[in-house]
Amino acid sequence: MRRTEEVELTVLCLIHDADRVLLQDRISEDWKGYTLPGGHVEIGESIVDAAVREMKEETGLTILDPRLCGVKQFPMRDGDYAKGRYLVFLFESTKFEGELASSEEGTMHWVNKADLNKVNLVEDFHDLMDVMMSKEYSEFQYVVTDGKWNVIKK
Repeated sequence: MRRTEEVELTVLCLIHDADRVLLQDRISEDWKGYTLPGGHVEIGESIVDAAVREMKEETGLTILDPRLCGVKQFPMRDGDYAKGRYLVFLFESTKFEGELASSEEGTMHWVNKADLNKVNLVEDFHDLMDVMMSKEYSEFQYVVTDGKWNVIKK
């Protein structure tokens, strides 16, 4: 039995203050809508350094003191067969500096927390926030059962 698998490493970061969260209105069809900015960890790069770099690239902001607050994972599929695992390290930061800017991934917007349900959020946004902001959970996992994607929070 194999004990290793192909793994793709990525990061997401919740940049927020008391009343607002910074969201990206993504244009990509594979995960379209308002979501947290993020991207891939480069070969040899630390996970924290990837979070800082990706936030600078996606938002124009330099995050300070990013805190790891969870992990999201889902299987990579090749047709009907599992190909590996996609791991997303979830960070949050309330300290940042710089000028807000958008990228080719999408437009950045400060959204009041009270207005989150007024924007077109990605489908799993609230599950993601549950894991990131709760002391109850640290993991968000998609499991495919009978062709259906199910969310498990632990």
